[in-house]
Amino acid sequence: MNVKVNDVFNYSIEADSGNIVVDGQPVYLDLKQRRPEHSHILFNNRSYNIEIISEDRPAKTCVVKVNGHVYNVAIEDKYDQLLKQLGIDVLQTNKIQEVKAPMPGLVLKVLATQGMEVKKGDSLLILEAMKMENMIKSPTDGIIKDVHVITGDKVEKGQILLQFI
Repeated sequence: MNVKVNDVFNYSIEADSGNIVVDGQPVYLDLKQRRPEHSHILFNNRSYNIEIISEDRPAKTCVVKVNGHVYNVAIEDKYDQLLKQLGIDVLQTNKIQEVKAPMPGLVLKVLATQGMEVKKGDSLLILEAMKMENMIKSPTDGIIKDVHVITGDKVEKGQILLQFI
């Protein structure tokens, strides 16, 4: 598998039955797992405390903290490599096409407009449900194709709010 760190460093890693090879060189680690998200590793007589900050399994990415430094890590396994060789982009096949109402409610404010470019996590609209305001955020990077609601609309759970190109 290939591992990319901070979009700068690339490593080829092979691991099977306890043996780890990084860029063709065997690596010997003394690993102590404290909790599922915390580990301690001894490597070349140096100590490393590792903490998983966040993880996105479908995207095969995570953010890890090693001795206080934060790193973004992306993993590409043999299947990702094969699909890339065949010209099939996994991210495009799993691309989110629409945002649906997570619950019934009243649209208080629409922040997105047709043709607007958004990033994952950007606010799209405010939905009031059970007297609470809920910010609906973009689940992906993309461009808004259509906005199907306006301020004041009542929506049902699962109703399409907007679509991406």
